[in-house]
Amino acid sequence: MYPLILEPPVKDYLWGGTKLKSDFNLKTDKEKAAEGWMLSCHKDGESVIQNGELSGKTLSFAIELWGAAALGEKAASFSAFPILIKLIDAKQKLSVQVHPDDEYALRVEGEFGKNEMWYVVDCEEGSSLIYGFNKTLGKEEFERRIRANTLEDVCNFVPVKKGDVFFISAGTLHAIGEGILIAEVQQSSNSTYRVSDYGRLGADGKPRPLHIEKALDVTKTTPPTLPYGAVGDVAEFEYGSERELASCEFFSAKILNLCGTKEISYPDSFISLVVLDGEFTLSFGKEKILCKKGQSIFIPAGLCASISGTAEILYSYI
Repeated sequence: MYPLILEPPVKDYLWGGTKLKSDFNLKTDKEKAAEGWMLSCHKDGESVIQNGELSGKTLSFAIELWGAAALGEKAASFSAFPILIKLIDAKQKLSVQVHPDDEYALRVEGEFGKNEMWYVVDCEEGSSLIYGFNKTLGKEEFERRIRANTLEDVCNFVPVKKGDVFFISAGTLHAIGEGILIAEVQQSSNSTYRVSDYGRLGADGKPRPLHIEKALDVTKTTPPTLPYGAVGDVAEFEYGSERELASCEFFSAKILNLCGTKEISYPDSFISLVVLDGEFTLSFGKEKILCKKGQSIFIPAGLCASISGTAEILYSYI
């Protein structure tokens, strides 16, 4: 086994911009680059290996070849590869949406539900997003407001700044606002129920479909209870600092501000590194790989490596 440099599939959703191409060097022939799936074994878009003997193969191929040892005990306890990591460039605002939990998604969609964490990598001045409701309301009012196009009146709009963090538990109404670039760590699921799309037209010239009945089934119609914004304990080390972003049964995530050399090894889980800024050298045995902004690295469980440089890194594991 060895560290894998991954090429992400890129999605060109209508609300996307071009920063993932221009600033993060993601490769696509598409005009828009709305999302880069930086770590993915999902059927709707898989990461492709760029280095070593498995170059050109998918990440899921490597995991099947290497077996549970590559995942680690924690990750291997899941019935499928557990997480999906994205970079999201919202030039326009996303639809107001909600995701189901595991029980509902497995029963209705045939895949896991979706809890997720957002880290605001960058944003334009005055940007905001929707995070839950600004008051408690009943299901009847929720449905009435959806159909009357007055839902935004009861949404909790949050001004955002670079570095803000939001944990979006399954059932939480949400929408990324325009001018925001986000790093997202989520369960490996693509089940999304669109509640409002502001009357926009899709590529086919027709309004994009809503999923009202399913949204009514799964949405928590209360204000958010988890802390958000400038949250997360920061610890200082010789090699820089680490900020805790999320820790739950599905995934853990940190921001590593690297300024020096750090040893990388974790016996119980693989590690994902996504370079948000700067660059570092990854050393493994006699191999050295320069990793730059926009690259994604999968480090198998138990593998000993080191990173050295100056960089901002999204550091995720199970």
